[in-house]
Amino acid sequence: MTTARIEAPHSPDPAKPSAVDRLVMQIRDLITARGLQIGDAMPTERELGELFQTARNTVREALVVLRAYGLIETRPKVGAVVAGGHAEAIRRLFSMHNGVSPASFRDLQGFRRIVETGIGDHLILTATKADLDHLAQLNDRLLTAQGVAAIARADYDFHAGLIALAGNRTTLATYHLLGPVIIEVMQIGKAARPVQADTHAAHAEIVQALRDRDRIAYAYLVSRHLEAGLQYIASS
Repeated sequence: MTTARIEAPHSPDPAKPSAVDRLVMQIRDLITARGLQIGDAMPTERELGELFQTARNTVREALVVLRAYGLIETRPKVGAVVAGGHAEAIRRLFSMHNGVSPASFRDLQGFRRIVETGIGDHLILTATKADLDHLAQLNDRLLTAQGVAAIARADYDFHAGLIALAGNRTTLATYHLLGPVIIEVMQIGKAARPVQADTHAAHAEIVQALRDRDRIAYAYLVSRHLEAGLQYIASS
């Protein structure tokens, strides 16, 4: 019943998202902007309605969609909170026993290669000097990160920042949903060879290719970089 209401167009143009779809994206962005973690309380329906100037029924339908995707859940005496169910489901999908299998890794890196090389042409045309300077700053965090977990997180943040420059919310949201698995894979590599200088150098080459507006170099460098980690998964 809810799905039928969501799919019913609110505009003669079926390409335009419905009010519910727009609100789902706004709430998702709000979670990211406020840095809400798993278990953190969401704003109430009334607060969301006031924040986004949206009717209470629209807010309720958007929350139903977010619950269906496992992004929020309802807890007694607390209300809606950020949930981790979707991330756990993705972990179970890609993980085998106590690690990530080589086959799963290849699938994951294949997805990343399609996405990260696929946005290359767009980035070549649209990324500004300020955008690339920010990407370089994200990369520099690798050099000061301490410990496997922090290094893996800095590595992930660089790639997420790269995808964010494409300006496609769905692509970025999908990448974030895979984040726990991507970081797990990165941690395996960092634990085997905790030298972040090499990763920093590889990232810097990717940024330079974008500065040079060299799409061929960009695609090659991204592919080579993503392929490099297979040796650590295969030997783990």
